[in-house]
Amino acid sequence: MNKPKVCIFFTGGTISMTVDEEIGAAIPTLSGEQILSMVSNIDKLADIEVVNFSEIPGPHMTFDKLLELKKLITAKLDEEAISGVIVTHGTDSLEETAYFLDLTIHHEKPIVVVGAMRNSSELGYDGSSNLAAAVCTAVSEKARHLGVLVVLNNEVNSAAEVTKTNTLSLNTFQSPYGPLGIIDTNDLILYRDLAFRQHIDTDSVERRVDLIKTVLDMDDRLVRSAVDLGAVGIVIEAMGRGNVPLKVLEGIRYAISKGVIVVIVSRCQSGRVLESYGYEGGGKELSDMGVIMGSDMRGQKARLKLMLALTKTQDVTLIRELFKEKNYILS
Repeated sequence: MNKPKVCIFFTGGTISMTVDEEIGAAIPTLSGEQILSMVSNIDKLADIEVVNFSEIPGPHMTFDKLLELKKLITAKLDEEAISGVIVTHGTDSLEETAYFLDLTIHHEKPIVVVGAMRNSSELGYDGSSNLAAAVCTAVSEKARHLGVLVVLNNEVNSAAEVTKTNTLSLNTFQSPYGPLGIIDTNDLILYRDLAFRQHIDTDSVERRVDLIKTVLDMDDRLVRSAVDLGAVGIVIEAMGRGNVPLKVLEGIRYAISKGVIVVIVSRCQSGRVLESYGYEGGGKELSDMGVIMGSDMRGQKARLKLMLALTKTQDVTLIRELFKEKNYILS
C-alpha cells in the first residue's frame, strides 16, 4: 500500500535552532533533513519531500517571502501525489504567517504550520514531537477543507483563531474557543468544525496599514502621524468592547476625513467589539462615524486582513462585510 506524500517547507525558527557556544544564545543552524532525523518512525507514516526554503527566525519573516512561499505551496498542493503541506516556522510570527496563508490559499488539501518553543540544544526539545504531530495532521482525510492549521503540543488549532499566549509554555498557542482537535496515537481527533471561512484572492499586499494600541489618557499623535505618513488603513486596538480615549477619537475623525479606513478591535485577549456604549468615544459613536468594527479579531490578524483586502478594493462597505463573522470570498 502506497504511503501518503507530504511536502515540508522549512523556514527556520526555534525548531531549527541550536545554541551557539560563542554567543551563548540560540540561532538557526539545522537543515530540514537534520530536523527530520530527530523524528523517529516518521518514514512509516508518510513519504517526505523536503524544501529548505530559508533559515530565519520568526521576526525576520517578510511579506516578500510569504508571497513567494504562497506560490510554492499552491503549486505543490496542485500535485496529485501530494496529500498535504507543512511549514515549519518561528513561533514569534507563526500565527501571522499561518493566517496569511489561510486567507490567500483556497485549497481542500491540508496546510499545517508548526514550530517549537525549545531549541534542539535544550532538554525537552519539542520540535520533533510537534513535527510528528504535524505530519499526522497533514496525512489525515479529516484535515481536508479546514484551511490552514497550527499544530503544537498535540493540539490542532485553526489559523483564523489561534494566537500565541505565552513566551515560554509549550501550550502557548491557544484559541478562545478551544482547539479544533488533538493528535492521539498518530490520529487526528476532531472535536468541532469551523463556523465560517474567508478567502482573499490576491497576490500582493498593501503595506501602508498600521496597528496602534490605545492606553489610558492617550492622545492622537500616533493616529495623525500614521495618516500624515501615508497610511491608507489603520487598525486600532481599542479598550474593552471597542472604546477609545477622547483625544484618540479626534485622531480617528481626522483619519476618516482623509479617506483612511479604520478598523477597531479590542486590546483584550478575547471577546468581540460591539456598539454597546453610546458615550463620546464609545463603540456606537465610532461605528456611526464609519469605523469598521473588527468583531473578535486580535490586532495583528486584523492588520493582515486589511492589508490583503485593500489590494482588491477600497470600498468600505465591502471591507466591512469581510470583517463580519461569515463565509466570504473577496475576489
